[in-house]
Amino acid sequence: MSHEAKNVLEIIRVYLAAGPTEGLRRFLREVHYADLAEALPELNLAQQIKIIRMSEPNKAAAVLYELDRSEVVALLEGLGERRVALILREMSTDDAADLLGEMPREEQERFLSLMGTTEAEDVQELLVYEPDTAGGIMTTEYVAVKKDLTADEAINSLRATAPDAETVYYVYVIDRNNMLAGVVSLRELILSAPSTRVADIMRTEVVSVNVRTDQEEVARIVGKYDFLAVPVVDDERKLLGIVTVDDVLDVLEEEATEDILRLAHVEYEGRYFDASVLKRAGKRLPWLVVLLFGGLLAASVIANFSATLSAITALAFFMTVMAGGPGNLATQTLAVVVRGLATGEVSPRGVLVVITGEVGVAVLVGVVSGAIMAVVAYFWQGEAVLGFIVGVSLTASMIIAAVIGSFVPLIINRFGVDPALASGPFITTLMDVCSMLIYFSLATFFLHRYPI
Repeated sequence: MSHEAKNVLEIIRVYLAAGPTEGLRRFLREVHYADLAEALPELNLAQQIKIIRMSEPNKAAAVLYELDRSEVVALLEGLGERRVALILREMSTDDAADLLGEMPREEQERFLSLMGTTEAEDVQELLVYEPDTAGGIMTTEYVAVKKDLTADEAINSLRATAPDAETVYYVYVIDRNNMLAGVVSLRELILSAPSTRVADIMRTEVVSVNVRTDQEEVARIVGKYDFLAVPVVDDERKLLGIVTVDDVLDVLEEEATEDILRLAHVEYEGRYFDASVLKRAGKRLPWLVVLLFGGLLAASVIANFSATLSAITALAFFMTVMAGGPGNLATQTLAVVVRGLATGEVSPRGVLVVITGEVGVAVLVGVVSGAIMAVVAYFWQGEAVLGFIVGVSLTASMIIAAVIGSFVPLIINRFGVDPALASGPFITTLMDVCSMLIYFSLATFFLHRYPI
């Protein structure tokens, strides 16, 4: 918990213990909703309900949206229908859709019935779209004007519609059929002569996203063009809504968390540390068991070269280096490539360039690391052949590690699967097998010709 949230929690507890509520009500008006949302789960349910009831509806709406979805239903149940109705009406349509979308169907319908007819219809429209698409994260609360209006008429139109909009920095221009025709900034409207037609000052080259576009691609576009919002259209370019930058930040956090967990082969929806120990273990155990068998495969490789290992026991000393070094390099390469794919820095056309670059890095790192270990092996045993085997094996393993670490996620991405699935533990286990095979094969080959 952050320092600010701790202070908020302490102050709330003091007010709750004191009894009178006016001071607490004033405090809740002043505190930031994010700090309040972070502190709230530390209170018991009755205290949480009291805090939400005493908060202004717009702040209560913001706090509820920040809470874990598993906590929200119990809070809404305790608030009563009248208070819930006020709070839901204060939520933007996309936030309300996100909140209700994770509830069972019966709960959705019950809470939708508490909203106004118009708001409920807007939310229901958003619930139709997949949650990880542009349609699933967009809001229908945007400002748009007809292109045949004058600047003065457009400003008057905005005065009527802007209070309900999530952002007014971009004014989207539509034709009579609600097709996206252009965009004009609020600044341009204000500075234009009152009689100037919107069609004459709007920009017609509008970057937009389809309603089915994946949320990661939406985030990439917003980041690329530094937009505060991007319009969402259907296949006929009819304007359906907008995705704002605050929703994009949520997407980036969600996708980054998902990718990091997948890199460790831990797949979990929601807040990972809020889950029980049993549930967390259940998510991780299957892959760990699979990887144990991968470890057995590496052990079987070693067992097949038991004669070599028995002849030269010094080889055992460098086994951890042979497994650890290439495995670490493969994980680093994997992380770099997965990040590049996620941010768009790595494109399908640049596959060869990526692999070549990572192999080049691996050659330099491998040669230096191999030379160091070769020197260590030579001075330790006084055998040049052993030093050569250790040095060449480590260098070759690191080069292969770079190829695997870059090639596997690129291939997976080519088939439309999240490249983060080529996870660190999987790559590391694969490299253990490859490294041991290279190390002992090379040792067996040379020791037959140059016995130590």
